[in-house]
Amino acid sequence: MFEKLIKFIHTVASAGSFKEATHRIREYLDDMSKENFLEIVKNIGTIPENIMHDSTEEKLYSKASDIVLARCFRLLGLASRALDERADSADIIAQSSSGYQYSLVADAKCFRLSRTARNQKDFKVSNLSDWRGAENEYAVLVAPYFQYPQRRSQIYSKALENNVCLISWEHISLLLENNIEETEQFSLESLWNSSQMIARDSRLAFASRQDCFLEKIDQFVAKKAGLSAVDYEKALEKYKSYLIIRGKTEIEYWNRQIDRIRQYSREEAIDELIRAHKLNEKIKVILSYITKLEN
Repeated sequence: MFEKLIKFIHTVASAGSFKEATHRIREYLDDMSKENFLEIVKNIGTIPENIMHDSTEEKLYSKASDIVLARCFRLLGLASRALDERADSADIIAQSSSGYQYSLVADAKCFRLSRTARNQKDFKVSNLSDWRGAENEYAVLVAPYFQYPQRRSQIYSKALENNVCLISWEHISLLLENNIEETEQFSLESLWNSSQMIARDSRLAFASRQDCFLEKIDQFVAKKAGLSAVDYEKALEKYKSYLIIRGKTEIEYWNRQIDRIRQYSREEAIDELIRAHKLNEKIKVILSYITKLEN
């Protein structure tokens, strides 16, 4: 199903406006059966290499991840929607529909396996805290589990300082696979408040809280999902195996690209290099600038 979604994104990217393409992707994902949708959730955190960087397809993929996360919240029992593209705001808003009187903002993060480095700017923890505003109690960032720092990181210190919940697509997937849903008898609020709970743990020094941050989140999720520590670890290993398969698929894609490039004539290679460096685009920008100066 994930491969079909990628093909669909490529199709709509070249047909109509960005707004129209987003609407079609929303319909495609919202009309999908839960079983098929869960396959999307497992994979959405990793951007395929066949979606070019800074392309329309990449922007649509990002919108698709927002739409996926919004539906995830709905399946978890919250009222949720992905917001229209706006500067300096969260991508998703959700609120309890079971009488718990809280709302949250959320941001969906996806990364390429070929991305060499991720830092706090990639996660935008402080921004998400600001976007919460006065009207929303919680801020939730969802990113690929195995792309979170495994050791102490400024990302975790920012989350602890600003009470931003850091969870993963794998966490969300695990909750949905176990049919977890907020009801009048079962609240998910403590999960969204997990960073504050870790920060207030008087048994841990602040540095120690950073070191065990992901481990603590694992414990919160396992408890909400009703899983023992052993079963939870088995589930994580399963997600790791999915990622290994994805990695091999992405390597195959780039190997095919290498083989294709090796077949280029000299002229084709030069044209490809010019396109890769966007040289004509740079010339156009400079021409536009000096034309304004001349007039």
